[in-house]
Amino acid sequence: MSRQEAEKALLIGFEQASRLIEQGADILGTGDMGIGNTTPAAAIGTVLTGASLAKMVGRGTGVDDAGLTRKREVVRRGIEINNPDPEDGLDVLAKVGGFEIGGIAGSILAGAFQRRAVVIDGFISTAGALIADALCPAVKDYLFAGHCSEEPGHRIMLKHLGLDPILDLGMRLGEGTGAALAMGVIESAARMFKEVLTFEGAGVANK
Repeated sequence: MSRQEAEKALLIGFEQASRLIEQGADILGTGDMGIGNTTPAAAIGTVLTGASLAKMVGRGTGVDDAGLTRKREVVRRGIEINNPDPEDGLDVLAKVGGFEIGGIAGSILAGAFQRRAVVIDGFISTAGALIADALCPAVKDYLFAGHCSEEPGHRIMLKHLGLDPILDLGMRLGEGTGAALAMGVIESAARMFKEVLTFEGAGVANK
């Protein structure tokens, strides 16, 4: 896509997330629905984390060994031909990303701008988080990793962002499912932090 199209993808995601926050959302979750988008996500991960193709590119929906070899070659050629600048998140998005990844990145930027927690889902969502982080590293302060995907590169992405997954259930589905599940854990943790009695409050401090 062109740089202008990449900017538009970010802006649409930013506007949609901002609208949800204006309507009262106090936590956001990202997700994706697509076919083939582990390929651009892997390209983004390779460029922005510096990981090797062997470690970053996985089987996605379950391609066989020959398919995995072709996929790695596609990512390699895409990076070689387009030569994205790892110091420029917008350039990376435009040259090897996808519109849905741009929308996710924009949503994450909106959450950070509005000081709302954002729970990222799996491999595709975390590629969006890498783009957002490349544009504004402060977003990391607002990110939770909902779960760890079966895609091998996902752990590398999360480590790059300094995030530990809340859940690790061997999930591969995506579509925001890991983020949705993790929100329940986050809500429970927040309630425990705010509502659980101290020993003194429970009257057992000196027992």
